[in-house]
Amino acid sequence: MACPYFVPLEPDPHISSAHAMLPLGDAWSGMCHADPAGPWQPGAETLYPLCNIGYARARCPRFPAGDGPDAVRFSISAEDGSSVRLYYVVERDHLPFAHGPLEFRLPEADFRPAPPLPAVARLAQAYVSSYFRRRDEASAR
Repeated sequence: MACPYFVPLEPDPHISSAHAMLPLGDAWSGMCHADPAGPWQPGAETLYPLCNIGYARARCPRFPAGDGPDAVRFSISAEDGSSVRLYYVVERDHLPFAHGPLEFRLPEADFRPAPPLPAVARLAQAYVSSYFRRRDEASAR
């Protein structure tokens, strides 16, 4: 349930995810876009508990006021060799705010059609990247 204002940029090897599966599959470093006019790079003390885990409303001083979402979650529903299908749920106060299916097309390495919300697109890309890494790592064993 990553923060919907978090833009993951790369897996963060400094945050261990060995003890549990994280919402994006791996721990990610990135930028906070809670204030679109002033993106901010959170430090380690914020990345794991707020950006990667989500539900930062009332815990993060940068979290926007209002009735917007506070977490995004994903799950893989199928993989057929040419695409990976997944489902996303955007939440507010642990309740669905928006949801829908996504399809990551392997030949294009992109979502077709594009996810309806920019935040979902960025987070879904990180989730799919983590999925491929874990899948490839497991098949190499």
